[in-house]
Amino acid sequence: MQNIQFPLTFTFKISTFSNDFVIQDASGDTISFVRQKLFKFIEEVNVYSDESKSEELYSIRANKWLDFSAAYAFTDSSGREVGSVARKGWASLWKARYEIYDAHKNQDLLIQEENGWIKVADGILGEIPILGFFTGYLFNPSYLITRPNGDAVARLEKKPSLFGRRFTVTKIGEFEEGEEERAILSLMMMILLERRRG
Repeated sequence: MQNIQFPLTFTFKISTFSNDFVIQDASGDTISFVRQKLFKFIEEVNVYSDESKSEELYSIRANKWLDFSAAYAFTDSSGREVGSVARKGWASLWKARYEIYDAHKNQDLLIQEENGWIKVADGILGEIPILGFFTGYLFNPSYLITRPNGDAVARLEKKPSLFGRRFTVTKIGEFEEGEEERAILSLMMMILLERRRG
C-alpha cells in the first residue's frame, strides 16, 4: 500500500455469506478486497489487490483462539510480519480502543472511538422492534487514529446505511514511515470486530 489517495471508502458486500468488503481510494479505484474466513477457531482475514483474489497482499491472523483481548498480526505476501493491532479488553467496553504496534512490538498508533454514547444508544434502540432496523441511519460512530502523544493522523466514520455497510477514512495528519500501512490494516480488522459487536 503506497501512494494512497485519501479519503478511502470501505464498502461491505451484503450479497455473500462471507464478511467481505472493498476499499476504494479517492478516485474510485479499488486498492484492496478484504475477506474474513468464517467458521474458523482462530480468526483469519485475507487482503487481496482486488475482487478477483488473484494477488494476496496481506494476511491478518489472531495470535490465539477467539478472545476478548486478542491481538492480530499483519503478514505481507512474503511472509514478513509488518505489525499488529490489539483490542484493549475492558477499556473497550465503553469506547472501542485498539493499540497498533510496529514489527518490533513497539506501540506507535492508537484507535479510539470518539463518542461512547453512540454505541450505548445503538445497543438499546437496536433491541426495539422496527425501530432497531433504522439504527444504521441514526447512529454512526467515528474513530480517531492518533499517536500516543495525542497527535491525530486519520479518522474513520461510519456512513448512514441500513446494514452498516459504508465507512470512510480521511487523513488529518502526516503519517511516518510504515504507519499508513499499519493504520489501514488495523482499521480493516477493527471494522470487522466492531460490526460483529453491533
